[in-house]
Amino acid sequence: MLADYHIHTNFSDDSTYEMEDVVRKAISLGIDEICFTEHVDYGVKGDLNCDYNTYIKEFQRCKKEYEDQIVLKIGIEFGMQVHTINQFQKDFQQYDFDFVILSCHQVDNQEFWSQDFQNGRTQQEYNQKYYEEILKVIKRYDGYSVLGHLDMIKRYDEVGEYPFEKIENIVTEILSQVIEHGKGIEINTSSFRYGLEDLTPSREILKLYRELGGTIITIGSDTHKEEHVGYNISYVKEELKRLGYKQFCTFEKMKPIFHNL
Repeated sequence: MLADYHIHTNFSDDSTYEMEDVVRKAISLGIDEICFTEHVDYGVKGDLNCDYNTYIKEFQRCKKEYEDQIVLKIGIEFGMQVHTINQFQKDFQQYDFDFVILSCHQVDNQEFWSQDFQNGRTQQEYNQKYYEEILKVIKRYDGYSVLGHLDMIKRYDEVGEYPFEKIENIVTEILSQVIEHGKGIEINTSSFRYGLEDLTPSREILKLYRELGGTIITIGSDTHKEEHVGYNISYVKEELKRLGYKQFCTFEKMKPIFHNL
C-alpha cells in the first residue's frame, strides 16, 4: 500500500498546486491514499492561513468525484508555538479532521528558514531552544496525530550537522511523551529535496523511537508541487524495514490504522 500523508495545495500560503491536480497526480502514480495537511501558523502568518471552510468544501467535492479511484483524507498541519496553543485548540474543537500534524516552524514568532531564529544564538542555543519549544507544546496540547519532521531545524542549520548526542536526552523526553499519549511521528521525505544526508527525522531518532516502544509512524512527501507527490515513499518504507519497523499508519477520524510494510 502507498499512502502520502503530508500534502499541501493552494490552500496553503506556500503552494499554488490545485487540490484536484494533486488527486489526479496521485492516481497516476498508483498511490492508494493521500491526506491533505494544509498549513496553519498563528502568530506569524495571520490572514495567510488556510481558509478552513473553503478547504473543506473543495475536499468534499474531490472526495465525492474520485472516491472510486483513491482514498482521500482531510488533515491539517498546525505550526504551533506555546503562545498560540489556545487558538489551535479552538480550531481543533470546531473542525473534524482525520489527521493532525503538529509541527514547529517558528519559536517566539521567529522563522527558521530566514535565519531570524538562529541569528544571535549559538548552534547549541538554537537547537536546544527548538526542542524545548516542542516539548513544552506537547506537554500542554494533545489534539494531534503525529509530530511532523521532528528535527527539521537541521534543514536551516548553516553551521552544519548538530551532534545527536547533544540532543538525545531532550529528544528522548519528547518521544516518551509522544508514546505515553498514544501519538506518533512522521517520516518526511522532503529531506531528499533539501539535500540532507539523513532521513527526517534522522535514523538515530527513528531507532530511538522504536526502542522506546513507538509504533505509530506515517510517511509524507510534504508536497507543494507536482513533482513532490509520493516522492521516495517506497524507498522510505524499505528503510523502515531495515530499522526494524513492521508497520506504518494511515488515519481516520484521528485514529491510527496499521498497515504492514
